[in-house]
Amino acid sequence: MAKKADPEKKVVADNRKARYAYAIDETIEAGMMLMGSEVKSLRTGKATIAESYAFAKDGEIWLVNSYIPEYLMANRFNHEPKRMRKLLVRKTEVRRLSAAVQREGMTLIPLRVYFNPKGIAKIELGVAKGKKLHDKRETEKKRDWARDKARLMRAKG
Repeated sequence: MAKKADPEKKVVADNRKARYAYAIDETIEAGMMLMGSEVKSLRTGKATIAESYAFAKDGEIWLVNSYIPEYLMANRFNHEPKRMRKLLVRKTEVRRLSAAVQREGMTLIPLRVYFNPKGIAKIELGVAKGKKLHDKRETEKKRDWARDKARLMRAKG
């Protein structure tokens, strides 16, 4: 059964294809360095992170290819929609994540962007390994079987 949504987190963007295309080992919560117009634009809920990824460079983690549309009221103080954004993670986490990416062939995939109860924009990163085609088929078979099993159990009473 699907996990219930956390009522305290207001999800802005969700990467639904990530769990299908990648085998996610662990998840990490990180902050984002954003401009004021980016935060206001995120609150409208039109951001996308489907094609984005994160990488480690010079002891920092950067989010690439995420799209946060321009905020119309910001006028000339607006931001660039697809700029690289720095993620705020502890140094020990950065070292561990960069080692996993370099040594084990893992990738950092953004899973969702949300506002925490204090109103701060956060991003959930997944340390993942890409699935092969046969792995994707196997996952789909397991999901279908679980759905059929639930139907049978409900029908039995």
